Amino acid sequence: MHRRQIFEYAIALSVRLDVQILVGRIVGMRKIIVLTFVTLDGVMQAPGGPEEDPSGNFTYGGWTVPYFDEFLGQEMGEQMGRPFDLLLGRKTFEIFAGYWPDHPEEGPEINRATKYVASNTLTSHEWEKSVFLNGDVAAKIKELKQQAGPDLQVHGSANLIQTLMEHDLVDEYWLKIFPVTLGTGKRLFDTGTIPASYTLTESKSSPSGVIVAKFKRAGEVETGSF
Repeated sequence: MHRRQIFEYAIALSVRLDVQILVGRIVGMRKIIVLTFVTLDGVMQAPGGPEEDPSGNFTYGGWTVPYFDEFLGQEMGEQMGRPFDLLLGRKTFEIFAGYWPDHPEEGPEINRATKYVASNTLTSHEWEKSVFLNGDVAAKIKELKQQAGPDLQVHGSANLIQTLMEHDLVDEYWLKIFPVTLGTGKRLFDTGTIPASYTLTESKSSPSGVIVAKFKRAGEVETGSF
């Protein structure tokens, strides 16, 4: 199942929130939520196809496809069936911008969302509701979190995620952990990783063995001895 089919599932199975929940989310502090497909050894590069991101001579693009099923489609539908804006790195934004504006019937939520893009080279784009963040990106994202609006979902954007982690800006990780190891490729927890603890708030598994887990930022790392 490719990117288009994933989002078709998401839109078809979207879960609508009532007005009270919507208002409560908009007036509160915005959360940054990283939604990532990841292998057992932490690789997040090019989950949807060989052409998605072959940088670094990565040859395993599309590693999620054999495991994607209706269960995961429903899960994506639930996770994206709520108000959200997007926080993206430049490369992921360009991938999205190359497809979704021309397919409004398939991705209404994505086209409707405000797209905040971290980039020092791209400053404008014809895709509606695209906002570009340059300079001190971390400081601008901190300000963005304080503004009124829906939560910010991060898809792809491996380099941006390292900046978010380095500055402790990620509130939750919604991971889909696939039963495969690759040994190479861009990793989710890489150079930006800081010591931190998390609370597992939800977990389930698909018939194909994919673990769906949500982690919420908790506090500092605690140690002890036996």
